[in-house]
Amino acid sequence: MTILLPAIIPVAFIIFIGFIAGKTLKLQQQTLSQLTVYILAPALVADSLYTTTMSAESAAKLLLGVFIIASVLYLLVLGVSYWFNLSSLIRKSLIATTLHPNNGNMGLSLVDFALGSGGLDRAIIYMIGSSILLFGITPAILAGTSLKHSLGVVFKLPLIWAMIAGLILRVLQIKLPFNLGEGLHLLGVAAIPIALLILGMQLADTRFKVRKFEFASLNLRLIIAPIIALLIGKLINLDSLDLQVLILQSAMPTAVNTLVLVTEFGGDPPLVARTIVVTTLLSFLTLPMVLWLSTNL
Repeated sequence: MTILLPAIIPVAFIIFIGFIAGKTLKLQQQTLSQLTVYILAPALVADSLYTTTMSAESAAKLLLGVFIIASVLYLLVLGVSYWFNLSSLIRKSLIATTLHPNNGNMGLSLVDFALGSGGLDRAIIYMIGSSILLFGITPAILAGTSLKHSLGVVFKLPLIWAMIAGLILRVLQIKLPFNLGEGLHLLGVAAIPIALLILGMQLADTRFKVRKFEFASLNLRLIIAPIIALLIGKLINLDSLDLQVLILQSAMPTAVNTLVLVTEFGGDPPLVARTIVVTTLLSFLTLPMVLWLSTNL
């Protein structure tokens, strides 16, 4: 309990502040989201890769775990869709809500509070792999477009170029002049609380309902996904901290950006919006259990 509360309560507190702000203030969520996506999150990625002590081998194995987990979940959703004869619209929505955990807004925050800077470095690696899936692979699956076209979208994202810049600085051991590294760090630190405030504001605008689709989604996302992560992490022989991060990030609720995906490329937006709310709220029950189990492996 001494580990759980300091990790969960600060995250819940900031989300709650965002919820109150969403109910009482006329803030522009789109502006805050753009600030996070185009400036703060890329700064966090670049700073983490620039300063991390994580080995290239550990990062590669963690990324491998992300892609294997997504592949297993995708096949599982296809099996469920075939077994229950789900429509194309529902199948696409279930793919989106199952494959993409909220490892940015919530994941980075929880891992940072629970596991410290070493865990945060690994959580960012997970987020990079997940972002490639979210913006590169899934649009092609939902819309039936070519993988080449979808990957073109990925390389327009500041997040990817921030990753490349951070890796170059790290590999070449370039020291930024005039204390620019500290400025980069300060921008990156701001990404986590701003993202949590945005999440709270989004929750304030969406109703809480649990029907058959939401029930299936929350089980796949909050329960089955971390179990698969545990098995995959053991299979590829991840170190203890890497395994903890893989499990925790995989146990996050459905990512908010999935709503953008299904709106643009195919799926049922109202179903996905409700699933985001349901999985986010119920994750405050499941995440403490997953955190406790991951620390006692």
